[in-house]
Amino acid sequence: MPTYETILLDVDQEKGTGFIVDSSSITIGSSGVISHTFDNGESSIIARAVVESKQDGRAKVRFEVFSMLSQPALPLPGVLPQKGDEVVLNFLYDRALIVVPNENIYNQIVSTFTNINFVHPDIIGAYLNNHSTPNPSRDDFRKMCADNAAGLIFIAMDQKAVFADCGSFEILKSFESASVDNYQVPFYSRIYGISPAWWKWNSEYINDYNEHYKFLLDIK
Repeated sequence: MPTYETILLDVDQEKGTGFIVDSSSITIGSSGVISHTFDNGESSIIARAVVESKQDGRAKVRFEVFSMLSQPALPLPGVLPQKGDEVVLNFLYDRALIVVPNENIYNQIVSTFTNINFVHPDIIGAYLNNHSTPNPSRDDFRKMCADNAAGLIFIAMDQKAVFADCGSFEILKSFESASVDNYQVPFYSRIYGISPAWWKWNSEYINDYNEHYKFLLDIK
């Protein structure tokens, strides 16, 4: 999924949406950023864009707050997307988190998708361990994607594997895979024993690896 650069053709500020020229590089659910050029010639990312639909040669994008590179010491740009602003889709899609049930599958994936720079699962495991979170949520993964400048998350389950957008969690590509014989929860890493915290009401172990990630991906 190569980076796709274009401009906003139209904007509906009330609905928080806009339209761009469609392309085969665009998948519904994929995301990117919107950049605005100011009068002094400087440009800045002002919003996030998520593809909602495609029709008649145009793609509809939804505007969201871009928080991946937020800096608390700096103010938000305070500029809404406008017609003519630059849109870059498939943003950071060359980096991905990897969630797989065991080491064998991990080795298979990283050797197959050599064009993707996978964030090592030990980094993710260490984050969860530090936060006493053995059952990562969508928001946990979004935070880890932001911290590691990753735009995708790869999740392997029993007989199914997917690439999903880190922000929308929309499935962008799906693959049939073999049955899984053994599982490490919450996923394969060399960080073992991620324990829940008694003071966090939603901190608990994953009972079923496949059901947990199907729930996050909204797979029925």
